[in-house]
Amino acid sequence: MQATARNHVGKLTGLLTAVSLALVFGAVGGVIPQRLLPRAPETVVAAIPHVNAAISALAIVTIVAGIRAIRRGDIDRHRQLMLTTFGLFGAFLTLYLYRVVLEGPTDFTGPAAVETYVYFPVLGIHILLAILAIPLVYYVLLLAASYPVGQLRETNHPRAGKAAATLWLISFSLGIVVYAMLYVFW
Repeated sequence: MQATARNHVGKLTGLLTAVSLALVFGAVGGVIPQRLLPRAPETVVAAIPHVNAAISALAIVTIVAGIRAIRRGDIDRHRQLMLTTFGLFGAFLTLYLYRVVLEGPTDFTGPAAVETYVYFPVLGIHILLAILAIPLVYYVLLLAASYPVGQLRETNHPRAGKAAATLWLISFSLGIVVYAMLYVFW
């Protein structure tokens, strides 16, 4: 099984990335019909952005702890933390997509100048980094799943992992900034 997956890491990365991005753009673009999803109570739907901000903050903690673990040579701890981060990302994405399909994207209600010169640039960078991180995260996880630990240093896992972690950290951080601009400040 590992050898088969090892031979198809690139293809699996592309497939998972395409499916993930199709779901995101389909939800944001209103292509996914609301009727496909059960409607949770309004209090649950309204809580999703706040829960996602907490998930993002926790993901930042697990990424940083995972980086520290691998620098100390604690591979098992690193693996646990990175899988936890991926699980948090999955929970975040599921909740985000659910809410966006039901409610649509949240409009910025602050001053127009802040929207133009701060909100949109921060949102744009956040989205771009998230899009760039997705294939790297899948690639790194697939390498980790398909190679024995002793062989991972011979693959692109360390280099791609650094890039994925960096993009993920910045994207999660900017996501919290976007959350604050939408739900805390305005």
